Amino acid sequence: MINVHITRNANENPMSVLRRFTRKVQSSGVIARKRSIRYSGRVQSHYKTKQHTLKAIARRTDLALQIKLGKVQAKPERGARK
Repeated sequence: MINVHITRNANENPMSVLRRFTRKVQSSGVIARKRSIRYSGRVQSHYKTKQHTLKAIARRTDLALQIKLGKVQAKPERGARK
């Protein structure tokens, strides 16, 4: 990671220091890198993916059984006309 360091010159006002700092940060690519990795998560392991899939399958089969027994009402299909 690149750290950006700016020192204030003798007769420099705070606005120009801030402007120079902003320009330096933009040219270094720090913000672009942070934004690119902001929402990217780790890739799950094969085992975790498999466990998640098996749990989803179990939920679906349980829901199908509940619908068959009449304990839960089935949702209408998406896009189905009445």
